[in-house]
Amino acid sequence: MRVEAPTPDSLKGGTSLPVKKLNSTVKDMTEGTIWKQLINFAFPLFVGNIFQQLYNTVDSVVVGNFVGADALGAVTSTVPIVLTLIGAFIGMSMGAGVVISQYFGAKDIANLRKSTHTAVVATVILSLFISAIGYYATPHLLRMMNTPASVLKEAVVYLQIFSLGLGGLMLYNMGSAILRAVGDSKRPLYYLILASVLNIFLDLLFVIKFEAGVAGVAYATIMAQFTSGLAIFYRLFRSHEPHSLTWHEMKIDREILLRIIRIGFPAGFQMALTSFSNVFVQAYINAYGAASTAGWGIYARVDAFVTLSTQSMAMSITTFVGQNAGAKKPDRIRQGLRECMKISLSISITIITFLYIFAPFIVSLFNRDAQVLQYGVMFLRLNSMFDPFNVLNQIHAGALRGVGDSRTPMLIMLGSFVVFRQIYLFIISRLTHSVKFVAFGYPMGWMVCCALILLHVKRSGWEKKLKMEAA
Repeated sequence: MRVEAPTPDSLKGGTSLPVKKLNSTVKDMTEGTIWKQLINFAFPLFVGNIFQQLYNTVDSVVVGNFVGADALGAVTSTVPIVLTLIGAFIGMSMGAGVVISQYFGAKDIANLRKSTHTAVVATVILSLFISAIGYYATPHLLRMMNTPASVLKEAVVYLQIFSLGLGGLMLYNMGSAILRAVGDSKRPLYYLILASVLNIFLDLLFVIKFEAGVAGVAYATIMAQFTSGLAIFYRLFRSHEPHSLTWHEMKIDREILLRIIRIGFPAGFQMALTSFSNVFVQAYINAYGAASTAGWGIYARVDAFVTLSTQSMAMSITTFVGQNAGAKKPDRIRQGLRECMKISLSISITIITFLYIFAPFIVSLFNRDAQVLQYGVMFLRLNSMFDPFNVLNQIHAGALRGVGDSRTPMLIMLGSFVVFRQIYLFIISRLTHSVKFVAFGYPMGWMVCCALILLHVKRSGWEKKLKMEAA
């Protein structure tokens, strides 16, 4: 049975949340079998992430096969810039998810509703700001990356159009964060499948039928993104559950916004700065020519799929930890982290084995140019072997964010992925002219991060603090 959205008067004083009356799509993760809850929550996220990656991957496959290698390089070379632009917002959506999940775990409807409405208003304002920056900064960022001349013009076109559609992407991500925070990972999947199918259809229509090239796939992508964003918000406005949206409550609560920023900003800042540093990594790769640029872009597209299971389990453990931190259950958090690691590492090793064997076939799906194939296979096989280190990083970082500790993962990841990686690339590029050692900068950063974050988790006092609060 659904719970009717409380009126503003009933919210005064922090109404308790009757979990037994929640809609079946909402999951209370403070009770029950842990491994089942983690998998049941993560699986829709995993499937949804696959469809989300289809946006850019379909763009790459279509332009690589129907337009050419330079167009492929134009689309794939923009990834670090896109992640730089939306990194801060992704962090904010993580922060909102943690705050909402903790209020949900504590059964506090009043602050739960304030958090959802604060997050939505902030998203709309931030989306306008980021879109403007992306549109006007695109040419400068691409030149900073030493983007090959044969690729530059089309890359500018693609990225400027893409920037105009960032609002749809941000609306979807925040709507998803709200639903996932209360345990609903299925509805975001449904809307994402709809948008992904639409994106594929429009890609083929614009490129093959209308011969719109790179601009066509960009327009197809932003139309699909706005479809998923508007669909998920239509659902939130039509819902009668405690986390639903209403127009008259649509305002920013200063205290809650500061809490969201305090938790989300470190993750967002780390993601944005790491992505910005990857602009310079891309510059090192671009120095080896257009084929190297395209090959690295293919690796980036495939690697995005490789890490989907890890990202899904990391989001699952963040929600799990957030709800159980709100309920003051540290022992359950510790057990959940152990089970999440076992599941994630098993999946990662299976995927790595598959990738190593079928790397040539996978790369050929994007482009069959001999040089592009050579670079793509090398990058894919080399870096994917070290993905288990990334699993350890993401799962433990997700757990730390769930208890509200976003600052330490930020510092560790910035030190490993930005400072250490740039020092490594600066030195190695002067010691050797092999692009293989340049590409190895990614695994080197993962390994350093892994050592540091495991050390911090071992020495952190989050468990003791929760036990004291519970007492």
